Amino acid sequence: MKTFLHLSLATVLAVAPTRSIAEPIDVGTRRELFTDGYLIEKMSDLTQTLHTPRDEGIALKFDKPWEGKFSAYATIIKNGDLYQFYYRGHDVHLPDGSDSEVTAYAESSDGIQWTKPNLNQIAHNGTKENNIVLAGHAPISHNFSPFLDTNPKAKPDSQYKALGGTKESGLKAYTSPDGKTWSPLQSDPVIPNSLVEPDFPYYFDSQNVSFWSGAEKQYVCFFRVFKDKIRRIARTDSDDFMTWSKPVLMEYEHRGGEAPIEHLYTSQTHPYFRAPHLYVSLAARFMPGRQVLTDAQAKEIGVNPSYFKDTSDAIFMTTRPGSDHYDRTFLSSFVRPGIGAQNWVSRTNYPALNTVQTGPTEMSFYLNQDYAQPTAHLHRYSLRLDGFASIRGDYKGGELITKPVRFSGDHLEINFSTSAAGGVRVELLDESGTPIPGFSEAEATEQIGNEISRRVSWKAGDSVASLEGKAVKIRFLLKDADLYSFRFGN
Repeated sequence: MKTFLHLSLATVLAVAPTRSIAEPIDVGTRRELFTDGYLIEKMSDLTQTLHTPRDEGIALKFDKPWEGKFSAYATIIKNGDLYQFYYRGHDVHLPDGSDSEVTAYAESSDGIQWTKPNLNQIAHNGTKENNIVLAGHAPISHNFSPFLDTNPKAKPDSQYKALGGTKESGLKAYTSPDGKTWSPLQSDPVIPNSLVEPDFPYYFDSQNVSFWSGAEKQYVCFFRVFKDKIRRIARTDSDDFMTWSKPVLMEYEHRGGEAPIEHLYTSQTHPYFRAPHLYVSLAARFMPGRQVLTDAQAKEIGVNPSYFKDTSDAIFMTTRPGSDHYDRTFLSSFVRPGIGAQNWVSRTNYPALNTVQTGPTEMSFYLNQDYAQPTAHLHRYSLRLDGFASIRGDYKGGELITKPVRFSGDHLEINFSTSAAGGVRVELLDESGTPIPGFSEAEATEQIGNEISRRVSWKAGDSVASLEGKAVKIRFLLKDADLYSFRFGN
């Protein structure tokens, strides 16, 4: 049965300070999700709800000799109709950056069924019949994290880029024309130790993620540091992927105040593919010393003795272009550890990088599970498109009013679901909060159903072209309904 996490709100809640009416937010034709309070001026009798993903089962087992118990730091890339999966292959407990670590590769046509192609590129134990794309480049394979470069100026032979490395090596850059054959961009690190020290005593020792931001028109990197002995995240950016800015420590915000500082082992920060101005973070929360298993339970599941004295799960947070903080509207777990001792060991339940579309109405993300165990594997979880979170109204109903916005386009579409008895109405207001004639609540058509995209309409039709470029507020009235996202379009 599907469950939800609810955040209790006051009868009337100001989620974030109201902007001056002279400063409307330009949303253009962007899709806006309700994962934070960025656009919310006030809500009455509604809840902001984090949704629980559906567990779709094992996607890929780490069962090859070069994979195994310590396979980790996964990345999923969707390039057209091809899904590509990268991960560290390692079956023995050795220090970070050991020569025995490799980068392995799998692919899929749907993101659901995966295969490990024989690439015949790199020899392992006397044969090239394997899916290894990088080996012998220690310590890069320890946390090799690639991305598909969408920079319009990216050269064809470097359509893919990646960072990898440890404190000793710095972060080194690699490029590839196809995501399968990789070469160093240069011998020296592009993010050297000197850029980070002396601000942070330890860094780079987990998956360090980078991407081209179309919203910022530059490359962005989120990497792991320690601050006051707690695992934290720092951000840096670059115009050319070669020279990077001085890192900034990311802070955490919860409803306009500070959020708890917890150990976040990986951030997995990435642009959401349907709204790339919103950076989604499916972070691995690590709870050191929070032991659940007994020695006997650990022995029974075959977990390495060094990896059952802590616990971990996945959390959800977001940030926006140029920001120095993450929004943690939802403090509770996004994916809880499952039933069974194997789910309560150290460094399991770590999300892979990126969320991808896996069906007309579905998106998926993936978690490493059963870490440090013979059964180590990748698990798939799914949600409806835009379905990380929603604004939810119960049977008695409630309302949300946005801050003033300017838009482009001639119609408004919403991603929503209702019960048979529920519905959504939309009213457009001027900056003072007065209903605009033709777009009032009384003239609004009630939207009933469950659709990823539905045009909102009023008695006169669905065109909002007369309001394009003007500052308006949007008033959503929900009864027994969820509102996931909205956008104006042509």
